[in-house]
Amino acid sequence: MDVVLEPVTHRLRTPLRTAYGDVRERGAYLLALTGADGITGRGEAAPLEAYDGVPLDIVGQALERYAEILSDDRGRTGPALLDACREVADLPQALAAVDLALWDAAGQRAGKPISALLTDGALEHVPVNATIGATDRAGAAEAAANAVELGFECVKVKVGVGDDAARVAAVRRAVGDQVAIRIDANGAWTVEEAVATIDVLARAGLELVEEPVSGIAALREVRERVPVRVAMDETVAEHGAIASGAADAVCLKISRAGGISSLLAQATLVRATGAEVYLASTIDGPLGIAAAAHCAAALRVELPCGLATLGLLDGEDAGGLLAVHHGRLRVPSGPGLLGD
Repeated sequence: MDVVLEPVTHRLRTPLRTAYGDVRERGAYLLALTGADGITGRGEAAPLEAYDGVPLDIVGQALERYAEILSDDRGRTGPALLDACREVADLPQALAAVDLALWDAAGQRAGKPISALLTDGALEHVPVNATIGATDRAGAAEAAANAVELGFECVKVKVGVGDDAARVAAVRRAVGDQVAIRIDANGAWTVEEAVATIDVLARAGLELVEEPVSGIAALREVRERVPVRVAMDETVAEHGAIASGAADAVCLKISRAGGISSLLAQATLVRATGAEVYLASTIDGPLGIAAAAHCAAALRVELPCGLATLGLLDGEDAGGLLAVHHGRLRVPSGPGLLGD
């Protein structure tokens, strides 16, 4: 195969403030694999060091090593190529690019979207939430009101930064009683802080609280002590977390999982515990968002997913192939990932 690796930088239109710091831009790598038949599959490696602790340069080094294997594929199948890459560098954020590119090429060869390769009867649209990154009450309320006007039925508010209680209350006033509010602390609190804070924020009416604390044991304790459903996000990376049953819902991500194939396996484990699954991006580019959308569609996810994030990136058209209308993300229907 011919292999092309390209570093890219996505800048955010407005900095996103989170408990792990402000995100102003994010680097990524685009991988293109062209087979002997001339079909090119494309994938994306999108680590976010502040979030997942994986430096971009380490991912780049892994991809360079993968390129040597992929260039001399020796007629190996996709799974065999992934296994060979994993042997030289078991790094999910880098493996995701290879996995996505192989799936993209497979969809083009079959003339089908990825979701149709994964299952029959996949969703055509995936429910998504709006993300409220403003840290002041007025800004958060305005952003939430705008989201409601656009048809979103769920908004996610970043907490663990500033006056959370006042901001969440302002968002509730802005969206009314029919819109779900989800909060995301990115593991900012201790168990006692989480219990006390959630008790206060719950008065505004919460759909769920995502990653209030870090770690399986801490999440389980918070879940037992608060009147709101608890979701696991960053803790997914901890060994044994996915099948632990420590949360009511689990947020899965293409980059952290290592691609489509691994994410689907993770979803099966989560559902076996009785927990719900939903997907989100780490401010991914179009390929990462498309891959997650296909997975969510194949899994028939019911909880709103954090995939309406392309609009956060400067220069990305959120109204094109991955358009969001009335709180629903359209799953690409053409061959491959994006179907373009």
